[in-house]
Amino acid sequence: MSVQGVTFTYHGAERPALRAVSFVQSAGEMIGVMGASGAGKSTLAKCLNRIIPEFEDGDFRGAIRIAGEPLEHLRVCDVAPKVGMVFQDFESQLFSTNVAHEVAFAMEQVGMDRAEMDRRIIPALEAVGLRGFEHRDPMSLSGGEKQRLAIASVLALRPSVIVLDEPTTDLDPEGRAEVFELIAKLRAQGLSLIVIEHESEELRAADRIMVLREGEIAADGPPSEVFARTDLLSGCGVRPPGLGHALELLGIDAQAQSVEDAYDAIVRAYPRLAATLVDSIADSRAPEHPATTENASIGSAFMAIEDVSFSYGDGPRVLDSIDLRVEAGDFIAIVGQNGSGKTTLAKQIVGLLQPATGRVIIEGKDRAQMRPAETAREVAYVFQNPDHQIFAATVQEEVAFGPRNFGLADGEIRRRCDEALEAVGLQNERQSDPFLLSKGERQRLAVASVLVLRPRMLILDEPTTGLDHREQLRMMALVRDLNRAGIAIVIITHTPWLVAEYARRVVLLRKGAKIFDGGVREFFMQDELLRSSSFRAPEITELSRRFGTLALTTDEFVAWVKGRA
Repeated sequence: MSVQGVTFTYHGAERPALRAVSFVQSAGEMIGVMGASGAGKSTLAKCLNRIIPEFEDGDFRGAIRIAGEPLEHLRVCDVAPKVGMVFQDFESQLFSTNVAHEVAFAMEQVGMDRAEMDRRIIPALEAVGLRGFEHRDPMSLSGGEKQRLAIASVLALRPSVIVLDEPTTDLDPEGRAEVFELIAKLRAQGLSLIVIEHESEELRAADRIMVLREGEIAADGPPSEVFARTDLLSGCGVRPPGLGHALELLGIDAQAQSVEDAYDAIVRAYPRLAATLVDSIADSRAPEHPATTENASIGSAFMAIEDVSFSYGDGPRVLDSIDLRVEAGDFIAIVGQNGSGKTTLAKQIVGLLQPATGRVIIEGKDRAQMRPAETAREVAYVFQNPDHQIFAATVQEEVAFGPRNFGLADGEIRRRCDEALEAVGLQNERQSDPFLLSKGERQRLAVASVLVLRPRMLILDEPTTGLDHREQLRMMALVRDLNRAGIAIVIITHTPWLVAEYARRVVLLRKGAKIFDGGVREFFMQDELLRSSSFRAPEITELSRRFGTLALTTDEFVAWVKGRA
């Protein structure tokens, strides 16, 4: 594939989304594309299969060729068999009544005859590990299975290039691993891949990394070279790999492909560490029984869940006899595989769902006996997708909606709106259309719209999903500040480094049951628990364990090494 001088400006935009982007992809090559939100990653993906400019209006210039054939006069349906596209919101691609029909749909749209379609369905499903799922309803699949089905529907067309736009968004660690194992298999089959991804660790195996900044290519080269440019990555809104950053801070000129590589490099550079490893590792063994917070009394807890069970309709239990205490000022991460009950538990707390058995106690009151307005003043909930709770014409109106509904005086509403907008850094966007804000800004607006009610507890469902690294840090800095101001924080997340760097307590759910409730350090020492729950510690934490300590952040580990060496 050849991309030459591609520039695109959306209709009505002041500046181009892409500026003179040029690169050549060799057959069988995997290119990882990274950059901040708004850098042009998704725009580039849409240009490669003619969604831009065919379906999205704007000024397109430049040339794209696949196997030497120019795309400029082709329709999207003509390009689809050449360049397959798996969108960031992969669930939006799934709508058929069973898996086989889903795979067949794209082939039907390009006019393929029935016999050929039948020949391709099973091999496509086999390639993604879904053989035997032909008659399953796509909506009954797990997150990782849905993503693999979206890929299968593209594979059936047998394109020469597949573009995956953030293919693991919203997936738990197990689902992410499934997708990247599949990507490795596709590479082995000689397919050309373009993978847009926020997490740098996931792209170490790529042949090239291309970093976009404001629509231009800021870096393009092998992962070992690009990931060594920590300052450039940070400036482009990309989180540098933790292992490489640790080696850089330790003055070691190397890029680690794995925890073992980093370990070897550090031992070579700091040989005195090796002499203390045996004793240190013996001291670092995990305790046999995880500590819990079960002994916290209901009277002292701000919020208490007592023996709560819940099922959707006549289905299996989604929550199974859950007990949980949240104290004022807590910072808790709720983790677990997709379908383990995390979001369902959050909705029980705020009253969006009612328990089949058990009860939720807030400030000594049974939540079932509280009016919705009472609950909203005590506990606020920010949805995983901020667009599910944003609806007003301006930012100011969005934030004012809650207190106005509660009948507060105009002066008090203005004071609270000022306070909330300043807290989330949106005081200069009062008259902006919420849906013209970036994803990170919309996420912060959703926080402001509940913060204005001055709740004592805030639940955030996947608060960093779809955000670039700068937006992630800004969101989590806001959350940490709110916690320091006394608000109890509960985050639902699949991201290990968020748990390590921000939470003070972890609650792990598996198949609706709570199987761990304790400190963050203790959680990451439970090797068997992590394995059985398909969760993993951050790489820097795994590295520190090799040295007989347990560090939650890169800075903490580097300080430990320098102190011991």
